[in-house]
Amino acid sequence: MTKLPARIAGQERASSSPRRSYSLAAFVLLLPFLILLTGCTPTRLIDAALVLQDFAAADGPSHLKKTTKTPLKQSVDYAIAGRSHHADLYLPGPLDTCMPADSRHTGDASRHAHHCPRAAIVVVPGAVPQGKDDPRLVAFATTLARAGFAVLAPEITGFRQLRIRPSDSREIADAFAYLVNRPELAPEGRAGIFAFSYAVGPALLAALEEDIREQVRFVVGLGGYHDLPRAMRFFTTGWYEQAGKWHSITPDDSGKMVLLYSSLDYLADGQKDGSLSDRLIFDQMVELRSRSRQTDLTSLATGLSSDGQAVYALAGNTDPERFQELFARLPAAMRADIERLNLARHDLKPLKARLILVHGRNDNLIPYPESLALAAAVPKGQASVFLIHKVLGHVDLNISTLFSWRFWSEDLPDLWRLWRVIDLLLGQRGELT
Repeated sequence: MTKLPARIAGQERASSSPRRSYSLAAFVLLLPFLILLTGCTPTRLIDAALVLQDFAAADGPSHLKKTTKTPLKQSVDYAIAGRSHHADLYLPGPLDTCMPADSRHTGDASRHAHHCPRAAIVVVPGAVPQGKDDPRLVAFATTLARAGFAVLAPEITGFRQLRIRPSDSREIADAFAYLVNRPELAPEGRAGIFAFSYAVGPALLAALEEDIREQVRFVVGLGGYHDLPRAMRFFTTGWYEQAGKWHSITPDDSGKMVLLYSSLDYLADGQKDGSLSDRLIFDQMVELRSRSRQTDLTSLATGLSSDGQAVYALAGNTDPERFQELFARLPAAMRADIERLNLARHDLKPLKARLILVHGRNDNLIPYPESLALAAAVPKGQASVFLIHKVLGHVDLNISTLFSWRFWSEDLPDLWRLWRVIDLLLGQRGELT
């Protein structure tokens, strides 16, 4: 497996800090007053605030950690229609303490309810080198388990190599099929999918698969795309269009890295004259750019195959008007697979799942209009979109200090929006009996 520099691969992650904990604690304290203003039932809404605080705390202390047991994590192997898979399963507590389905309404049921899964969820990271073992995903899945979910984090074959494939959607669908068909994990069939970044596309294609479409109750997408080539245009050039106007920000290099490494499946292993393969040249490019964004890669690019040079030209292009021309030069098989993953090419009307979309307005990998377009492509009223102004970039939270003007004027409204997202998610658990 290619070892990628942490900075290039998008693995930098702010550690839990006191300022974040204090800011979230303030939000939790303010919540009862906000609930009174809305007239909502407080129990689940307070739960949502505690879950939000734990998400932001990551590995740090939180009220949820103090009041719940440490979730169990175990490796599982499973097969669907002869296809073998591996995943990590996170549980609120031991399954042997849970009441069987036909006795949950007896007098002892409430004794075990808080230790048993109330719903199930497949959690899928984006294309990152650590895959399901990314510390951010591990912390996220652990929080969901504390909140009463059975969480399955599948090993998606190409993600660790930053490769995206049409088969990703089938792997996600198989993970869901395994989870939903275990009633002790998904009581009364309560199950859904939570996907980050690129994985939002394959997750929705999975939810459209005929064998599970009627069973997927919800899909939550964070920082996802609708039109994949359009998203590629952004992370290569930094330009996106919204409401007829063009906007530009400096894109994260991670998208270009995914483009380079995904292309390896479509390029020749080496050249007949004994020169370096495209794989080794791309590895050198990534390593040099990890040291300095200003490194000139021209001399290395001359050693690429013709298809490799087409990929490199697209990755290095900064002119949005040239994107279509350069995209058309990619290997035909690569373009075909990109279009298979392009949600804009699929009819999303048959989707049965409730769609909850979250996107940072300052996302520098996939621009926020992609989530707006995705919501517009599903049946009316089926999708909810939450745009986060400041505290969310692509997938990481950045909360300012409690004593700053930004926290009270910008972060607090954003936390309110994220709290509403989590409340909708917790609503999928059903009520305790």
